[in-house]
Amino acid sequence: MDQTHIRNFCLLAHIDHGKSTLADRLLELTDTIPARQMTEQVLDSMELEREKGVTIKASAVRMRYTATDGEEYELNLIDTPGHVDFSYEVSRALAACEGALLVVDAAQGIEAQTLANLYLALEADLEIVPVVNKIDLASARPDEVALELAELLGVEPHEVLRVSAKEGWGIEQVLKAVVTRLPPPRGDPNAPLRALIFDSHYDPYKGVVAYVRVVDGVLVQEEPLLLMATGAETEPIEVGIFTPEMNPTERLNAGEVGYVATGLKTVRECHVGDTLTSALHPASEPLPGYRPVKPMVFAGLYPVVNEDYNSLRSALEKLQLNDAALVFEPETSQALQFGFRCGFLGLFHMEIVQERLEREYGLDLIATAPSVAYQVVTRSGEIVEVASPADLPDPAIIEEIREPWMRIQVFTPADYIGPVMELITRRRGIYRTTEYLDSQRVVLTYEMPLSEMIVDLHDRLKSATRGYASLDYTFDGYRPGDLVRMDILVNKQPVDALALIVHRDQAYEKGSRLVRKMKEVIPRQLFKVPIQAAVGGRIVARATVSALRKDVLAKCYGGDVTRKRKLLERQKAGKKRLKQFGRVVIPQDAFLAVLRLDED
Repeated sequence: MDQTHIRNFCLLAHIDHGKSTLADRLLELTDTIPARQMTEQVLDSMELEREKGVTIKASAVRMRYTATDGEEYELNLIDTPGHVDFSYEVSRALAACEGALLVVDAAQGIEAQTLANLYLALEADLEIVPVVNKIDLASARPDEVALELAELLGVEPHEVLRVSAKEGWGIEQVLKAVVTRLPPPRGDPNAPLRALIFDSHYDPYKGVVAYVRVVDGVLVQEEPLLLMATGAETEPIEVGIFTPEMNPTERLNAGEVGYVATGLKTVRECHVGDTLTSALHPASEPLPGYRPVKPMVFAGLYPVVNEDYNSLRSALEKLQLNDAALVFEPETSQALQFGFRCGFLGLFHMEIVQERLEREYGLDLIATAPSVAYQVVTRSGEIVEVASPADLPDPAIIEEIREPWMRIQVFTPADYIGPVMELITRRRGIYRTTEYLDSQRVVLTYEMPLSEMIVDLHDRLKSATRGYASLDYTFDGYRPGDLVRMDILVNKQPVDALALIVHRDQAYEKGSRLVRKMKEVIPRQLFKVPIQAAVGGRIVARATVSALRKDVLAKCYGGDVTRKRKLLERQKAGKKRLKQFGRVVIPQDAFLAVLRLDED
């Protein structure tokens, strides 16, 4: 089709603002999917996506739309992931579009991710069409929210579309706006091939299937391809479009969106953001913006039953075929035996991976407390990346430890500024700015360590603001800090899976809370069990699980006191021997105690 009749656009929204429902209505109105095959949230194919109400995997679909003037248009909708952990994938999907629909809930208004994604779209030079959704709700404020959007984008309030995706109101106006207000793709069909990979998945028969937007040239099935970042060469098995099923077409022209079945055996050879070009007539330079995806949060995953170790390895390998951001390596622990140290984009990504392993592969897993990757500078000047406290080098050779810091934005009603500031300051947050969006809502900008964020900052914010606050964050860089390793000893034996890297000023407070939590969850034994938190060789906190006491004098109903003393001495000697050789089984709750340190 002629480029002037092609529109490539995406949907941007905060979680649960109706993005997937709006996509359903667009597919219905353009007759892309027959009514009998229509289900709710068509583009969210994973069970977890429907359950959590958030798009995890990007998807694309081609629609045909005939405008009122009789002209036929090709509309390529790219549905972007809906969580801040996947912001890089969102940025690549935006790079494949010329425009975006910014969807905002008429009851909730502009929230953190609305602005975060809007800024990403403006950086990518996209044309924005604002849409106020859910106008059918009793609590909807369509005029107020439309005014907010108009002020934010610098447009007139009447240019903001008002729709109800659930009821199907105003959907025709959305399609008209896509055709009239979004520009056609810019690209040279006669230039060497350049196609942007904005997502991929693994197919057991076709290998890696790359989702592509052809920027320049023509992509044909017969021509071998080159991936410019990895240098991998491949001959495509199939080329086609999404309807939303994969539909072979043998070629994609400049400006079109589709897929290429590459035949590659792992997504590690076909990175999101890479540029596909012809191996015979390659382009001189790749498309801008590519960067390798880097895990930010690390945690240990261990099978509850040791015999499941090989099953866990196999399941992780299969998941990794579809998720290039997931990294893992074998790890052993004295307490948990054999498992894997896994790297994730964020805490939500970790939660998704763990749930998929347990549901799809039937595994019962123990997850250790999440930690972040630190940079350790040794006295010789070498920089070592450490993802686990157990890997921290000898303190004698450490010059400094650097930790990742994030720039965070908190959107909250003005009434809750005090509790929010107190919460973030307590977690070593550094205040930067305050901006009032209107008389009721405010944006607080802070910088804070990622290690203070990953456990439960989002839940705490929701609690402190009765659910009204929303959070967005971006990586800001590594900074040196006064950090130390805190070991946890149970019955005087260090438990490596419970070790933490903490700020020296917080070692006593966190150590005290952790040993108190563990005292509650470690079952009582026939001997006293000391639980200690140690920094270096110094014990900073201690709690003791009292012993179970058997009444050995119950059978003594008479006789000399020496007989009773003899029984008590024998019990005392047995407990001493138990304490020396006895083993304490540490339950899963003890490892989860690290996640609940701030609970009182």
